[in-house]
Parts: sequence; structure tokens; C-alpha cells
Amino acid sequence: MARKSSKKRTQDYVKHIGQIPGTLIYTGEKSDKDFQVECFDYTKENVEESILLNIEEVINYKETDSVTWINIDGLKHTDKIENIGKQYNLHPLVLEDIVNTTQRPKIDEYEAYLFVVLKMLYYDKNGSLVIEQVSLVLGKNYVLTFQESEGDVFGTIRNRLRHNNGRIRGLKSDYLMYALIDAVVDNYYTIIETLGNKIEDLETELFEGHAREDVNIEIQQLKREILRVRRAIFPLREIISRITKDDQPLIYKRTITYYRDIYDHLIQVSENIDIYREMIWSLMDMYMTTISNKMNEVMKVLTIIATIFIPLTFIAGIYGMNFKFIPELQYKYGYFVLWGIMILMFLAMLYYFKRKKWL
Repeated sequence: MARKSSKKRTQDYVKHIGQIPGTLIYTGEKSDKDFQVECFDYTKENVEESILLNIEEVINYKETDSVTWINIDGLKHTDKIENIGKQYNLHPLVLEDIVNTTQRPKIDEYEAYLFVVLKMLYYDKNGSLVIEQVSLVLGKNYVLTFQESEGDVFGTIRNRLRHNNGRIRGLKSDYLMYALIDAVVDNYYTIIETLGNKIEDLETELFEGHAREDVNIEIQQLKREILRVRRAIFPLREIISRITKDDQPLIYKRTITYYRDIYDHLIQVSENIDIYREMIWSLMDMYMTTISNKMNEVMKVLTIIATIFIPLTFIAGIYGMNFKFIPELQYKYGYFVLWGIMILMFLAMLYYFKRKKWL
């Protein structure tokens, strides 16, 4: 499972020590990604999709009557992010938070726009959990989204805009931001389902007694994975709650119902995370119990073997003594009789242990 090392996290914090507030310092890991600006400008009747090669073109969509979604990929390019921020009059602290990928999910209210930070979760082709920061800026007729690199969970939103599916092209930018957040939250269900399957597989493996030697490492990794998911998802509930309860001038009342639906989904996801978290702790207890039971089985077998050989060793010890006069030593069939007695004792003890169900 890929995750940022403690050394890398420490370096990220050190970068900000002593810096002027509003200084743009990229703290992510995807530093080799290209910069790309994707634009969807639409009304109910038509939509225009384009890739903006010139950054200055983004200002053309700020005061239009249509609704515009501008998606920026490549947070490493802080100079270009700063340029876009100046054109849309974004506060320097907002730009600083956009490129600081360790930011906790939050919402900030400004006079002309809302700024939202959330975490987009998905599994890459190697099956590793990826947590990518997505920043959204909601204006009167536009939504800006900032991502570390190309590739996201917004494919369905793009298709709905292209084919005019649903009500997205008939409503304002507040509904567009809802649709984007909803796409992120819907993908949380995929993450939760995958985690649930992993936990159930481990539980079955432990319950049936076929646990691998490295299963404890897998349990620990899964526990860390759930904690990462929990830290990424839980703060989003507070964000959506503020949107639904506060009087936001940029969010129309008709859209509040949709945000409440997101909140309900987040509650359900959060409950599942708590359940899986408890199950992980139970898996660790089950693993320790399984190890203990295996050790007990080994000790039981060794104890039975030792118990069987104690009387046999006793008999062999008596007739192995070096006394001159031991009557049985002179008996012609004494050796065979002794072997017969020892074998009978062995079989009798096996029978007794089996009746007691110790074997």
C-alpha cells in the first residue's frame, strides 16, 4: 500500500516554517505531471468543451451569462496557479491551501466566492489507496476545481454536460458544485465496499483456520488504510452541514435539498467506517486467539507424547540399572515380555486419551 513516508511528511511541514502567509509551496508527490486547463462552458441549450492553452483565457469566463466549469490539473506549477488566482481575485491564503495537499477538508467563505477543500479517494491499478486533494472555488456563474494530476471521478459529470442528461445544464453553478462533490462522495461507497470485502476475506480466513503467516501485517495495513479514509471523509460532514444550515448567497434554496442528500450519504459512509474499524480490531483479537490456539494444540500434542513415554522410560530405566541380581534378567523371554508390556501400555494410553478427546 503506497503511502507518504514520515520523513516526507516532516519535510512538507518544514517547508512552511517561517514562510510569509500566502506563499505557494507545493507539498504533493505528483511533481512530474503536466499542467492542463479543461473548460466546460454551458447553458441549457448548448455546451462548449475545450482545453485552454493560454492561461489568460480563463478570465473570459468570469462574467459570462453561461455557467463555466474550469478544471485545473497540475498543482506543481505554482506560478500558473497564482496567475489564475489573480485573474479570479482569489485570496493568497486560498492559493496557499490549494497547493498544500496536506490540507484538512474545510470550507471558507469570501465575499464573492466559496472555497472548499475535500479529498478524492480511489484505488490505482496496483490496488493501492490514493487520496488526492481537490479544491473547489464556487463563484456566481463558475466553478474552479484544482487537482494534482489528470484523472478523477468526474467522468459522469462530463458526460452529463455533453449529453444534457439530468438537470445539471438547467441550473446554476451551485448545482454544478453539488454534482462534483456528489461524484466524490459516491466514489466513497466504492472504497468502503472494497474495504468491507477485504475485511470479510480476512475474517473468513481466520475463522476457518487457514491464516497465512503474514496476515497480521495485512491486518495492520488495513487498519492504517481505514484510519486514512476516516481522516479524509469525516471532516466533509462539517462542510456539507455548514452549507445546508448557513445562509449562503451563492447557493440557492432549491439546491439545499441536494446538499442534504450528500450529508445523508456521508453519515452512512461514516457509520460503515466505524463498523469496519471495530471489525479490524476484532480481527486482530481473532488473529491473536488463533495463534494462541495453535500454540495450545502444539503444547497438547507434546504433552501427550511426553505422558506416553514417561512410564515407558520408567520401565526402561529400571531394567537398564547395573545391579547384578535382577530376577527378570535371567528369564528366557523377559525381553519380549517387557516389549509386550510397553506396547500394551502405549496402546492403553492412546485409547484413554482418545476417549477423553484429547487426541
